Amino acid sequence: MDNRFRFSPQFILGIIVIFVGVMFTLDNLDVLEAREYFRYWPVLLIIYGVFKMTGSEATPGRAWGLVLTLIGVLFLLEKLYIIDFRVWDLWPMFLILLGGSMMWRTINRNQPRGGIFTATVDKLDTDSEIRDFVMMGGLTRSNSSTDFRGGEATAIMGGVELDLTGATMKGKEAVLEIFAFWGGIDLRVPENWTVSVQAMPIMGGVEDNTRPPKEEDKRLIIKGYAIMGGAEISNKPLKK
Repeated sequence: MDNRFRFSPQFILGIIVIFVGVMFTLDNLDVLEAREYFRYWPVLLIIYGVFKMTGSEATPGRAWGLVLTLIGVLFLLEKLYIIDFRVWDLWPMFLILLGGSMMWRTINRNQPRGGIFTATVDKLDTDSEIRDFVMMGGLTRSNSSTDFRGGEATAIMGGVELDLTGATMKGKEAVLEIFAFWGGIDLRVPENWTVSVQAMPIMGGVEDNTRPPKEEDKRLIIKGYAIMGGAEISNKPLKK
């Protein structure tokens, strides 16, 4: 196993949270005026966005990091009185994301499933790694791979239902990265898999309803974030 340390987006987010806590503590001790420094809070968003963009191996993670960075830059320019910026001025970015999603799906027909305004589907695949992305829609998928290795599932203002009860692992463990923002991810796993939840809920929740297996032979590690959204893991297969 590769135990080398790396500055993951989650690690950077932890540093930001600690920094905010220190600032509020110093403010309560009358050491400084925290609000004078928090005028420049977009810098924290830019830092996180850059690390998210450079630290993610998959396209949805890099795209989300780019969006956060651009939003942070706009807010910072507004705080510095360089531009006059309002949140509603960002609505054209939705059209950019929509067009980019259409182009990406056209160029990469066999790549990540889902997209913006994805209608609910029910398909069976045997891919060893999954790449499911949904925005303002729904996706239902079953996987029966004989060599499941993990992947990622992203739900933004939508939902992903993923049934892995028919899948098996050749290795000892697999890692599934999840990202739920104003959305939900429903994951079903085999009863002989041990689930290790390492995802971070932010004003959301990750619920593990699986039953501990009698023998801990295979392990599925759940990483990622649930921001104002949620994820649920259980052993019950999805209804056909």
